[in-house]
Amino acid sequence: VLAAVITQFPFAEKIVAPYILLLVTTPMLALVPLLILRFGFGYTPRIIAVALAAGPMVMINAATGFRRVDSAKIALARSYGASTLQIFWKIRAPMALPMILVGLMIGAIFGLLTAVGAEMVGGGFGLGNRLTTYSSMIQMPQFFAVVLILSTLGILIYVLFFLVGKKWASWEA
Repeated sequence: VLAAVITQFPFAEKIVAPYILLLVTTPMLALVPLLILRFGFGYTPRIIAVALAAGPMVMINAATGFRRVDSAKIALARSYGASTLQIFWKIRAPMALPMILVGLMIGAIFGLLTAVGAEMVGGGFGLGNRLTTYSSMIQMPQFFAVVLILSTLGILIYVLFFLVGKKWASWEA
């Protein structure tokens, strides 16, 4: 939604862009201890860290997709009397869908990495905690089993978004 707004209203991009840049360049794992201090040791700090890591990736790719729409198609639609909302739903959104899916894929993978890191920093459970526990106890078979599980999750995320893209954005070569 934010990507659609900033591509339609340039002044909104001038307001939002510095914050997005700040989120993209800040290592989210550095913020996890601060989030834990503020929100406690539950799921909340991890969810916030994942959202802060994944959200900007999705937004940047979606905005790129909205900007890459062929202006000739928009001009043609306007010449036939299409409203801004019709142009968005019939032209901009479908043409931006491949980039949105790429953003979701990248965001999901960044989210997975951030979730694991957040569990390593401040979690009492989860795969990140298991990595820390097994490495500190030098239990390498269990450690590599967790690494294999995490790698499999990353691959499944990629395959899921590949299949969704193949189904919903098959026109994009």
